[in-house]
Amino acid sequence: MHWFAAVLNAANFLRYVTRFSCDTFGFYVAWVYLQYGIQVITRQLSITDPDSVFVSIILALVMLVTGHLFGMLARSNIGHRVVRRFFADYGMPISVIACTGLAYWGRFRLANPLTLPTSGAFSPAGNRPWLVKFWELEGKWVGIALPFGFVLFILFYFDHNVSSLIAQGSEYPLRKPPGFHWDFFWLGISTFLRVPAPNGLIPQAPMHTESLVIMGIQRKNDVEKISKNGPSHGREEDFELHGTQNYESQNHQDSAETSTLVEEHPIAVVEQRVSNLAQGALCLVLMSGPLQHVLGLVPRGVLAGLFWYMGSDHLRVSAVTEKLLYLIRDPAMVSRSEPLRKVRRSRVTLFVAIELIGFGATMAVTQTIAAIGFPIVIMLLVPVRSWLIPKLPFTPEELSVLDGPTASPFVVFR
Repeated sequence: MHWFAAVLNAANFLRYVTRFSCDTFGFYVAWVYLQYGIQVITRQLSITDPDSVFVSIILALVMLVTGHLFGMLARSNIGHRVVRRFFADYGMPISVIACTGLAYWGRFRLANPLTLPTSGAFSPAGNRPWLVKFWELEGKWVGIALPFGFVLFILFYFDHNVSSLIAQGSEYPLRKPPGFHWDFFWLGISTFLRVPAPNGLIPQAPMHTESLVIMGIQRKNDVEKISKNGPSHGREEDFELHGTQNYESQNHQDSAETSTLVEEHPIAVVEQRVSNLAQGALCLVLMSGPLQHVLGLVPRGVLAGLFWYMGSDHLRVSAVTEKLLYLIRDPAMVSRSEPLRKVRRSRVTLFVAIELIGFGATMAVTQTIAAIGFPIVIMLLVPVRSWLIPKLPFTPEELSVLDGPTASPFVVFR
């Protein structure tokens, strides 16, 4: 199905996917991460002693707090920009390593917390083969598996392509064209062979792009132009690179004007595929025997904390969360530059309610025996945005503020 979708240019459907669908799906994934982190802890209650579970909870909380501390440091103005950038890129793996070491320090080691289960080198879990011998199956089993396979195809289609779309969002000044069809074709090959079965992760999809962004300093009036007209997509002449300072020739410059020269904004992205290939190769390297042993040393509590961190960090920047905070915030304390001020509060409430209904429906399906069908609910968000929402009492100007394209036309319409 992946191959047929790639050959038939099915990825062109992405032009109908707006931030409404992406934000709702990302909000759902964040809560699933939080739920899964809780499940990692609660599933230990019946298979180990209370001391081990208690240590797992401590490790999870330390992992959660440490990850956010690194994030706060990266977003602050403390230290040199190189140090902040380092913590932004490597704060999470440093937290995982530190919390794993904590589990083997002092009295924590006596509790013997449960660690991640691992298998043999280059062998799938559950003693299953890499390649399913479908040619040996009876025809009825192929027919029975077909609808479930189609649902999984929808999940891969939406999850992978939307993750790619978010990673190429309009906030990044990209120059090279995308390759949605080509990527999805290779996804079909790796999925068919399960080497290993990949998937996109919404909270992590932009992280790779952000790590390749070149930041610069821009004047406030230029920032206002970009907020109105969208990103410049590579017009670096309007920016100043890091490490440079701009002094006006006039000696009597107002201090308020000088403060406008400290805003950091993306000016370019190092667009290449080497780092993607290296990350994929590392997945295969981690399947080797020695590194499988290393993975087996990571406590499950650290994994739970990692899921809590990823979920909560995405909720922090989620557009759904931003709208909810706007509604409960004192109107007198809202900045005059806030775009949502251009929208009636009742319309913001209605739009957020629709997003929460979509999130609730997806979450409800996930909790039932029909959880495998949640991608269907996610895909229904696209026609809801295209056909239903325009018929509701929103003006075009309000919808342009509440919603918009996930990526620029340069990315979507190629």
